Amino acid sequence: MATLNKVLLIGNLTRDPELRYTQGGAAVCKFSLAVNRSYTGKDGEKKEEVCFIDVDVWQKLAELCAEYLKKGNPAFVEGRLKQDSWEGKDGTKRTKILVVADNVQFLRAGGSRAGADAGGPPPEAEMSAGAESDGPRIRPHSGSKNAPPSDEPPGPEGEDTPF
Repeated sequence: MATLNKVLLIGNLTRDPELRYTQGGAAVCKFSLAVNRSYTGKDGEKKEEVCFIDVDVWQKLAELCAEYLKKGNPAFVEGRLKQDSWEGKDGTKRTKILVVADNVQFLRAGGSRAGADAGGPPPEAEMSAGAESDGPRIRPHSGSKNAPPSDEPPGPEGEDTPF
């Protein structure tokens, strides 16, 4: 049976990114995106719903996100869903679904790509992360030092809850 785990999101950061390092030295950046959906209800009234989604970014891409993204910035995130499980302080089993980003594209408020003149990363940051030359698309190459070393990203062992 074929499966697919792929997520494409465009939204605004709800908080400044948090950059931390694992005991093994791998950078991990965590932030949350607010993704809006507008629709017209059965009564003809225009409605809007918001979904808040946690995002994890690893390695060099994590450091770039922490440096250039701030609360309120729009971003395009491409990645996969991952379910974290842990035991809460009260002993109950907890789970959470999040996105592990493979690619993050910094956007301007109008939804287009941001360049270095719009607060995006300088060209050398783009190229060092394997970016295309037409904007700050930052994508680690497969097998590069920017990608997680295995199928599952490294993480701290024995932590009670994800941060």
